[in-house]
Amino acid sequence: MLLLVDAGNTRIKWALVDAATELGCWRAFGSVSHAEVGTLAQAWKNLRFSRALLSNVAGAALRQGLVAALATTAVSTTLRPAQITWFASTLQRAGVRNGYRDPAQLGCDRFASVIGAHALFPQQALIIATCGTATTVDALSADGCFVGGMILPGLGLMASALAKSTAQLPHVAQRLLLSEAFADNTDAAIVAGCIAAQTGAIERALAAHAQQHAPVLCVVAGGAASYIAPQLRVPHKIVDNLVLIGLQVVSLQATDSDTSC
Repeated sequence: MLLLVDAGNTRIKWALVDAATELGCWRAFGSVSHAEVGTLAQAWKNLRFSRALLSNVAGAALRQGLVAALATTAVSTTLRPAQITWFASTLQRAGVRNGYRDPAQLGCDRFASVIGAHALFPQQALIIATCGTATTVDALSADGCFVGGMILPGLGLMASALAKSTAQLPHVAQRLLLSEAFADNTDAAIVAGCIAAQTGAIERALAAHAQQHAPVLCVVAGGAASYIAPQLRVPHKIVDNLVLIGLQVVSLQATDSDTSC
């Protein structure tokens, strides 16, 4: 059994899989806030996994919390320190070639998401839009070359920043709802503008990618996907837990030799 962990900017998601598990189908699954990292040892203690693969973009302090949880869990499992792997972006992995100028600079969560999307939609040019605390929009060619991407504030962060920086505007980041294109009240106008900015960035990225790689499918993931995806005017698929799927793919494949795009 293998434990997969996606420590993102806001939450920690984990899943238990084995070699026979279909991509995205978990034997067990959980999600906690950063403040609840101390509860993970209890959640994991009876899972009986022998390996762990983790992606962490939330910093050193959270990593230490995860290390502590795994150390406690190891007492009741067969897990050893050598069987804990921290996923990092490399030049090539699991059929995806990293086109970043400095491959290691690419966020490991973005790299895992691209790997997961490529496995789910092989031989398909993709735009991968991950809509979380930040929104990342990444381009992948049909043959698995990660071209590059863009990063913008996520939907909630965008609304929150607008409300905090404009004294007369209400704070709507915690109650985002879908809206008409042109709103007749201020709350809805903030939501409409933020959603338009998010979808506009994704659609612009897809149009640019399609100039050389048509046809292009848009894959939408992340906590805000349910708000943003219905407003897109391009072909798209919503995929839950794309980082975990990417980690699952990595765990099933041998490391590829390094080549460039």
